[in-house]
Amino acid sequence: MTPYVMTSENVRMPALIYGTAWKEQRTADLTEMALRAGFRGIDTACQPKHYNEAGVGEAIGRMRAQGVDRSELFVQTKFTPLAGHDPARVPYDPAAPIEEQVAQSFAVSQANLGTPYVDSLVLHSPLHPYPMLLRAWRAMEKLYRAGVARQLGISNCYDPQLLIRLYADADVKPAVVQNRFYAQSGYDRELRSWCRLRGIVYQSFWSLTANPHLLESREFFALTQKYDKTEAQILYRFLNHCGIVPLIGSTSPEHLREDLEIFDFELSVGEVAVLERLLESESA
Repeated sequence: MTPYVMTSENVRMPALIYGTAWKEQRTADLTEMALRAGFRGIDTACQPKHYNEAGVGEAIGRMRAQGVDRSELFVQTKFTPLAGHDPARVPYDPAAPIEEQVAQSFAVSQANLGTPYVDSLVLHSPLHPYPMLLRAWRAMEKLYRAGVARQLGISNCYDPQLLIRLYADADVKPAVVQNRFYAQSGYDRELRSWCRLRGIVYQSFWSLTANPHLLESREFFALTQKYDKTEAQILYRFLNHCGIVPLIGSTSPEHLREDLEIFDFELSVGEVAVLERLLESESA
């Protein structure tokens, strides 16, 4: 089982979350495999282009039949703006006002997941112009107030000033920011620092895929030798030490087991500092 972090909305979020993108028809089986291994957090989206949200719901149902209650799980889904969809598979009326799009998408998520509420509802990407983003956020706030979304967040938001503006204007403040963790964004150092001061949990995705240069570095090699861990385990443990909740997308039972074993060792303060300097040098 993974340890938890407590969000600003008093939602227990596992320190590792299973990401279900790109798994298509294998989604139900792979999500069940992750849950049986010990994962208790699931990330999905109402976006048929990249996610099989109904497959996640099937896995949740299977686990319920095996005695794992819905209350034991952290389930996170997303509202995806129109630009992020396959035009042939939009799960809401593209011609409807943005407020209706959000409501219709969430109703589809409820049906797909087989649950009346989600623990986290994330705006999949910022909308432009800004007033449109704020309208979508207000629609998500309505779901929050109805008790069907326990917290709100935003993904693919790499502009600190945009996040600061949204935070100032939002009645329900974002509790989560989920971004790709890669050098091109400077690993979001400024944004992550701002989030940390406000209790916003930063979730990372593509943490392994985007960072082979880190995994191949001498710094990571030295730590794998010292702790008898894989490069992936060192990276995920480092991210946890930095207050980051990584999304894990593995389809391998062995890798899932290894992912859950990152909590049986601690990196020292000095080792974390060395890896932080490595991030700075790689993104300079």
